[in-house]
Amino acid sequence: MVRVPEPVIGVLALQGDVREHLAAIAASGAVARSVRRPAEVDEIDAMVIPGGESTTISKLADEFGVFDPIAKRIAGGLPVYGSCAGMIMLAARILDGRADQRAFGGIDMTVRRNAFGRQVESFEAPVTLDGIGGRQFHAVFIRAPWVERVGAGARVLGVLDGRERARRAAGEVAGSVVDHNAGRIVAVRQGHLLATAFHPELTGDQRVHRYFVEMVRKAMGRHTTEG
Repeated sequence: MVRVPEPVIGVLALQGDVREHLAAIAASGAVARSVRRPAEVDEIDAMVIPGGESTTISKLADEFGVFDPIAKRIAGGLPVYGSCAGMIMLAARILDGRADQRAFGGIDMTVRRNAFGRQVESFEAPVTLDGIGGRQFHAVFIRAPWVERVGAGARVLGVLDGRERARRAAGEVAGSVVDHNAGRIVAVRQGHLLATAFHPELTGDQRVHRYFVEMVRKAMGRHTTEG
């Protein structure tokens, strides 16, 4: 029997939590590769755009000569998952961004940059994700965006639904506060593109990455029935 090769998923390795995404992809049954050169963009079946700082990622993508090749492949149907800053990079419209900030686009959504506040206001909260079974996802938000609006082509997969959230601010006593941001959109999918405002790669829970790997397999005609 001929063995079908696993999809090759690149992680844009310019800035951000690259190593954690590489580990999560490998643990989810795909081949993980760092991508930072134009030739490497042509060698992958899908891509992850990690968290970090969206304006920095955009600037470095230009400097390394990969911005336009990635944008071209996304327009051509490349499956891409973006977390946190990666969500911003996949947005058609960005609020509170820099005037010269560029994004790859692809998802018909309006994203507000740093919507949940500064680094010290980072937090964790439960999120129910449509299409991802099991318990609620324990999501980590770090200077995270949120989605203000989605167009007709985009589908909301998750909203912030916890009534309380664990505080992670430096110097605060561990505890919880009422979450006035409940109901904010934090996970969206459009076709082969997936985006979350949170960082699943930091949790040890690989369900989001497995979901994306299965998206890639379907796009390549290699659908499996693995749970």
